[in-house]
Amino acid sequence: MVTTLADEPLQSPGAHHAGHDVTHDVTNQPPPLTPYDASEDAALLEGLRREGAGWAEDDLRRLGRLAGSARAQEWSDQANRHEPVLRTHDRYGHRIDEVEFHPSWHHLMRTAVAEGLAAAPWADDRPGAHVARTAGGLVWGHTDAGHGCPTSMTYAAVPVLRRQPELAEAYEPLLTSREYEPGLSVPAGKRGLLAGMGMTEKQGGSDVRTNTTAATPTAEPGVYTLRGHKWFTSAPMCDVFLVLAQAPDGLSCFLVPRVLPDGTRNTFRIQRLKEKLGNRSNASSEPEFDGTVAWLVGPEGQGVKTIIEMVNCTRLDCVMMSAALMRKTLVEAGHHVRHRSAFGARLVDQPLMRNVLADLALESEAATALTLRLAGAADRAVRGDAGEAAFRRIATAAGKYWVTKRGPAFTAEALECLGGNGYVEESGMPRHYREAPLLSIWEGSGNVNALDVLRALGRDTATAQALFDELALTRGADARLDAAVAGLKGWSARGSQANARRLVERMALTLQGSLLVRHAPAAVADAFCATRLGGDWGHAFGTLPATAGLDAIVERALPGGD
Repeated sequence: MVTTLADEPLQSPGAHHAGHDVTHDVTNQPPPLTPYDASEDAALLEGLRREGAGWAEDDLRRLGRLAGSARAQEWSDQANRHEPVLRTHDRYGHRIDEVEFHPSWHHLMRTAVAEGLAAAPWADDRPGAHVARTAGGLVWGHTDAGHGCPTSMTYAAVPVLRRQPELAEAYEPLLTSREYEPGLSVPAGKRGLLAGMGMTEKQGGSDVRTNTTAATPTAEPGVYTLRGHKWFTSAPMCDVFLVLAQAPDGLSCFLVPRVLPDGTRNTFRIQRLKEKLGNRSNASSEPEFDGTVAWLVGPEGQGVKTIIEMVNCTRLDCVMMSAALMRKTLVEAGHHVRHRSAFGARLVDQPLMRNVLADLALESEAATALTLRLAGAADRAVRGDAGEAAFRRIATAAGKYWVTKRGPAFTAEALECLGGNGYVEESGMPRHYREAPLLSIWEGSGNVNALDVLRALGRDTATAQALFDELALTRGADARLDAAVAGLKGWSARGSQANARRLVERMALTLQGSLLVRHAPAAVADAFCATRLGGDWGHAFGTLPATAGLDAIVERALPGGD
């Protein structure tokens, strides 16, 4: 008798056929991480309270549970697997220049806007509102990084529009709304708006003073028409954009709506979407302007001065998103090594792996503490604190330089904790790894931020003084930190382009060390000062000295897993 496959009885998974061994029995693999609480992070919660936003803790914890839920993690996966699609024309040949997104993108956006992660803090008078938003970004960043781009730009657009009061009066209530309404229609008729930006051009990049897009005044005061091509404009589905163009008196800032007040489409021809290394859920585009109607924001010829507040806001978000990415990949790595065994023991119990995990935890806490300190400075600066404004000016640029530089190396090491499992796409780690370099490029590469620190030191003594006043709060608490501060003063006095990166790196590390000495447990602060400031450290993660208190560091970062 001939037996076919159809004649074989169905077997349950892992069951044995008579006379045969099981060839696919899954063992020694970690269970799914989800659901988990993305807000379960001592450094985050302590920083939230310390910087004046403890009132937001219940909402933050609720958002953390949502961010770590299977549902939100699935939204993130789908938004990146089903990338945005450009539709330049409709079926009849009419130019529409629309970008289609997967429904999961809209779920992520709707949640982010409703939770106040776009421009809502500008309409919130409570001290700490901007800190609460940043903490929310650290938690919601456990989902998808791409949709953080339009929420960040919407947040940053409000202080720029305030340079033109009549525009702020019309648009600010809609930009600060907690309602997400996708689709192109007359801005004044929507429940909420999103803002994008169009600064760079192909010939200049960060050197926006070389922009060639021309702005021509019309007969109506404050209204211009634009003609030119932008090289990177995110995100093209937004309702309004802040754009730099050359007016008769020089480079100026303009507000460009996608839909004009009379309901007609403004000329905003999307030539293509960028094929990017990462950040693929988000659409970045090259638009062309040709008779595009725009409203002047701020005085003619002062475009850079007008948008500088936007840069301060978006640079803070670069630090925040890098810190969120570090924390997310640390959580993934910690989960894996606590459930995976090799050579007769769990990975987490093996001294070398525990050293790697502790070193990553140390870096993550330092990034989180600095992010929240910068958010606190921003919150107090917008409420009129001149000292905090000066500190924010220099510390945000230094933090943006250093934390975003650490991101790619951090995510690579966290990925390696999973071994080959981390190298496959379905783990999610390759997506995080591809995302990390963007944050050191967006809003000025490392060189741009380093030079910005030099300019701040040279133009206004108050900025350097604000930094050293901050560092003075820990004078005498740790000899290694004191030595680092003294060395930093020497480097600052002889700052030049040739040593700018070394200066800014030392600045960021010293500031992180000061924050940890003041606020973190002794094991964390001591290990950081011994390695990042004292030099008892190798060039790779996982080279902490044996005396660093590894168990205490790991347990603080990833509690309750043993």
